[in-house]
Amino acid sequence: EWEETRRRLHFGQRVSGRVVQVPRPGTIGVFVDIGLVVGGFVDVLLLPEDGALWPTEGTEAEFEVWWVDERPQIRLKPVDPRFLREDFDEWLSRWRPGWHLELGLPVLAVDPPSYGT
Repeated sequence: EWEETRRRLHFGQRVSGRVVQVPRPGTIGVFVDIGLVVGGFVDVLLLPEDGALWPTEGTEAEFEVWWVDERPQIRLKPVDPRFLREDFDEWLSRWRPGWHLELGLPVLAVDPPSYGT
């Protein structure tokens, strides 16, 4: 089921979800139930620096598909700017400048972002 789901996903595709776990606010990221065979995850790199500004367990919000690889998990980007890092636009231009070109492409068609590594 994961492979079939993965083939149907596109970058920037919007999904609704509910935050189900925030293991260490300010440190790791948040896990999101998006109603698919796998869960979603928002990485600390995309969230505000202050963990107190992160969405809490039970928060319902819209997310965009940010990355998918062979691991059965969908990496998400919050749509609500309150839940994005404060310097997101600047960070995006530095670490993933091609994001605007990836929007709408199937996730299997793009190499993973390097984030400077």
